Amino acid sequence: MRRKSPTRTATKSPALGTSTFNLTSIAILGGVLILGIGIGIAFSSTATLTPSNVATREFIDIKAPNPEICVQYGASAMVMDAKLFLTLNPFSVYVSQSSMRPGCVLRTNNWQVLEQKGLITSQQVRDCKNRLNTFAFTGELGSKDVNISCVYQNSGAQNFFLNEPGAVAPPVETERF
Repeated sequence: MRRKSPTRTATKSPALGTSTFNLTSIAILGGVLILGIGIGIAFSSTATLTPSNVATREFIDIKAPNPEICVQYGASAMVMDAKLFLTLNPFSVYVSQSSMRPGCVLRTNNWQVLEQKGLITSQQVRDCKNRLNTFAFTGELGSKDVNISCVYQNSGAQNFFLNEPGAVAPPVETERF
C-alpha cells in the first residue's frame, strides 16, 4: 500500500504583498525629501536682500559705490566707521556708535583709475605705495561725498569661521591687494 503524501498548499507570504507597498512608500518619501532639499536650497539662495539681511557677496557687490569699477579693479567691502576715545588718567576706552556703509578696496595695480579721474595726486600714490598700502573709497567716484583713504591690509586678520574646531575646509588664501 502506498502511503499518501501530504498535500502541499501554496501559502501567501505576508511580506510579499507588503514589499511592493514598502518600496513605493520609500520611493515617494525619497522623492519628497529630495524635492524639499531642492526647494530649501532655492529659497536660501534667493533670500530677501534687505538692509537687515546682508546674506551674500552679490548683495555687497551690487551696493558698492561704482560697482562695475569696484568688481573689475578691486573688491567690494563693508566699511565700518567708529571713533575710539582713550583717556589715560583714569585709563579707559570709549567707542562711538558705529555706522556701516558700502565701499570698495582697489588692487595696487589699479590705482590709475583714481588718478585718471583726478581724485588722488601722484604724491598720495607715492606715500601710499611707500607704506605698502592700497586705496579704498566710499561714495560714488566723482561726487562731492566720495571719501578716499590709503588703507593697510591686515595680514593677521583671519576668518575664524573657517579656523574653528569642526570646520571642514582649510582656510582659503585670498588675493593680496
